[in-house]
Formats: sequence, C-alpha cells, structure tokens
Amino acid sequence: MKNKLSIIIVNYNTGQLTRACVKSIFGQSLPWSFEIVVVDNASSDESVELLQSEWPEIKIISNATNVGLAGGVNIGLKETTGQFRLVLNPDIIVLDGAITTMVNYMEANPPVGIAGGKLLSPNGRLQYSCYEFYRPMTIVYRRTWLGKTKQGRKAVRKFLMKDYDHKVAAEVDWLMGACLMVNEKALEQVGGMDERFFLYFEDVDWCRRFWLRGWKVLYLPAVKFSHYHQRTSEHGGFWGLATNWVMREHIWSAVKYFYKYRNQATGRTAINQHNYVDN
Repeated sequence: MKNKLSIIIVNYNTGQLTRACVKSIFGQSLPWSFEIVVVDNASSDESVELLQSEWPEIKIISNATNVGLAGGVNIGLKETTGQFRLVLNPDIIVLDGAITTMVNYMEANPPVGIAGGKLLSPNGRLQYSCYEFYRPMTIVYRRTWLGKTKQGRKAVRKFLMKDYDHKVAAEVDWLMGACLMVNEKALEQVGGMDERFFLYFEDVDWCRRFWLRGWKVLYLPAVKFSHYHQRTSEHGGFWGLATNWVMREHIWSAVKYFYKYRNQATGRTAINQHNYVDN
C-alpha cells in the first residue's frame, strides 16, 4: 500500500543529530502510514550502524561517495513514493503536531507545491527561514562592510523579510531547505533538486522552479520545528574565502545560480507573469 508520507533525511557524519531527528518523528502520533529514508553520504562516523541498530525498519541508503545535499535528496525522492515528501535536515527536531498539520494543509490546498514550517532555535527564538529571491548585491551586502551601510541594512532586512509578520501564513519566494514538504503531483512536473548545487542554493533554485511551473511556495508558521542551525558559511566575512571552504562553496553556488537565471527577472511577480525556461 502506498504511503501517505515519505520522510527523507540526508546524513553526513551527523549520526547523533539524525538519531534525535528520527526519534522525534517516531514520537509523533501520525494517523497514516509513512516511511523514513536516510541517505548517507559516505559518512566516516558510525551513523549507519547507529541508526540500523535502533530502527531496523527505516531504510538506509549508503552512498559510496558524498554526492552533496541535492544529490542525496534526489536519491531519497527516487526511493520513495509518498503522496507528500518531507525533506528534513538532520538537525531538525519535529515538534508535536507539526507533520500532521503540514500534511493536512497541503492536502486541503492542492495549488501549494512546496511548503515550509516555522523554524525555532532550541531556546525558542525565531529563525528567519523564508526569503525574497537573491540578487547579486544581496551577496555583496551580506559578505562585506557594505552591509553596514544604510542601503545595505535595508536590502538585507528586505531579503530576510524581517518586516513581515512571521505569525501569518504567506506565499514567499523561497524557503530554507532544512524542512520542506512537497506535493507529489508538483514534484512530477518540477523534478528533484538541481545537482549542480553541491551545497547551498539548491533550495533557492528548487523553490524558484516550483514558481516557474505555476506551483505556490508557502510559509506555514503554525507548523513548528526546532532547528539546531549554524551558518558555517558566514564566518570570516569576504576574507573567509581563503580559509572557509563552506563559504567558498556558498559563493560558487551563488555564481552558478545567477548564471543559470541570467537575463531572467528576479522577483516572484515577474516570474509568474513570464514563461521563463528552467535550464
């Protein structure tokens, strides 16, 4: 029998975090059948053994090499058949009722192709997880001293949607990839993540492609998840390029993203009004 929900977690040397995530899922009283698939990207720790010993019923796919986040998610998507697919980072803890509420909302609102919940730090503080689409200057403002200027602060605030009431559900440009639920019908049209993005911008690109295909991207603040989030790409400012490989990967992904959508409109309204091609 086909599952209502498939949950996909990509693991890379995060066994204890993934264990806590899976435990929080099994702690929910889900009213329908579901499956959990963990895609391990050639971890060097004991992630696979740890998960297999505690939950033999979950499916674990062990990759011989690290295929990146997008590659791992796509493997999980191909190995699952749920009407709804929930992609979770290992550092997510599912809070009570979150998954059921999310599925029920998606089921009642077919035009929504992808949705994300409200992410909270362990201390309960809001994490900004819905955004406007990047512009090249967004990267500059967030990486250099220009972000401290009046124009820079204004641009970053707008990008982070800080003036939006995060207690209200809303259509947004894109959602942080830590917690994304997709509709199977939308997935059939949009396809999986673009594996050109090894790390970073795969979520930006995916949400953009949902909009390009006419599917809505929705932020659902009534659905809450705890997120042990660290922005490892932020350290060192622009000069961190010399020492922080994660930051270099973020910049390189940004370059690929802007090249992919060169000569195309940035704003969501303009995207909806034109028949742009996803290339």
